[in-house]
Amino acid sequence: MIISFQIGKRRLEADLDKPLDISIPLHAGPNNVNAWYVGPPQIEPHREGDFTGSVQMGASTNFNDITFNPHAHGTHTECLGHITPEMESVNQTLKRFFFHALLITLTPERVGEDAVVSGDLLQKALGRYRPEALVVRTLPNTRAKLSRQYSHSNPPYFSEEAMTFLVARGVEHLLVDLPSVDREKDGGKLLAHRAFWGMDGRRRTGATITEFIFAGNDIEDGEYLLELQFAPFENDASPSRPVLYKIH
Repeated sequence: MIISFQIGKRRLEADLDKPLDISIPLHAGPNNVNAWYVGPPQIEPHREGDFTGSVQMGASTNFNDITFNPHAHGTHTECLGHITPEMESVNQTLKRFFFHALLITLTPERVGEDAVVSGDLLQKALGRYRPEALVVRTLPNTRAKLSRQYSHSNPPYFSEEAMTFLVARGVEHLLVDLPSVDREKDGGKLLAHRAFWGMDGRRRTGATITEFIFAGNDIEDGEYLLELQFAPFENDASPSRPVLYKIH
């Protein structure tokens, strides 16, 4: 199905029959992508008395309990409530779910022992674009990202000035293929999160950060229509399934 929509003075089209899913599926076991020093997610039949919720084990239905952490175990979208003492729910953050998006690919800069996405890198990659949503794919980009164990690995992260640049460009929704936009061990400073959500000024209550995406190498850089959907948890973050549609 072809839909048309307006971005500024441009009339564009996207084919909803050709979705490009950039989420990482969640499954039980140690091969699930993981971060933040927690164990793997668990999906197992519910047990109560003589009942075990598995058809293979004699039940009429499969009835599984699922234990996971949205920040640690896969693609998730988080809101301002991730870093505020007040309860802010990602489920109350978005009023619409389709956005003009730009996908860019870049190699983080080496800064000592770190790999950093800087403001200069983003400025060069964005050029003249001012997208509502920015999807950042980092290099190297292999399918190992689907099962990588990130704890104690010091993954790449965004600098504070990189986030300041994105805010100035009007980016409301940032999607990254990293476990966090901040340094793994930063003493709780969370400079990138705080800059993106305007914690030292006017808070950006409608802005979101989506982490742990995976954009395969067959998906080209460029403009897309982004559909950003997530499970309706009343929580600071929820597992999500961002989908791109190529813009014509």
